[in-house]
Amino acid sequence: MPTPLRVAITVQTLAVFLTPITAGLLLSVPSGHALHSATAYTLFVVSMLHVLTAVLVWRPGGGSPKPILPAAVFLGLTLAQVFLGIAHVTVVHVPLGVLLFGFSLLQLSRIRPAREAAVAVSR
Repeated sequence: MPTPLRVAITVQTLAVFLTPITAGLLLSVPSGHALHSATAYTLFVVSMLHVLTAVLVWRPGGGSPKPILPAAVFLGLTLAQVFLGIAHVTVVHVPLGVLLFGFSLLQLSRIRPAREAAVAVSR
């Protein structure tokens, strides 16, 4: 069974992946603006839930506090991304989106699957 943190980061990565797809729709479909806006705000909410999950895994769950900092940094970058998008600063908005996707993939690669974590604990 996947850990709650792994699920949160997977959903976050999926949301980051969908955002540039809707950005393409923004340029080609009349309803593209609404779709891109919806995925952007979904990413923001998912990022907040990722921070909350990291805190809950640490404090009541007894896990490590290490995942909290990357989750909080990602949330801050996502907030900056939303504001840059609203301000139409595409020269920074687009590269930051690419950075967010890479950062989310990096976070996902650092969270071990539950069975690997269980083996590490039993040793």
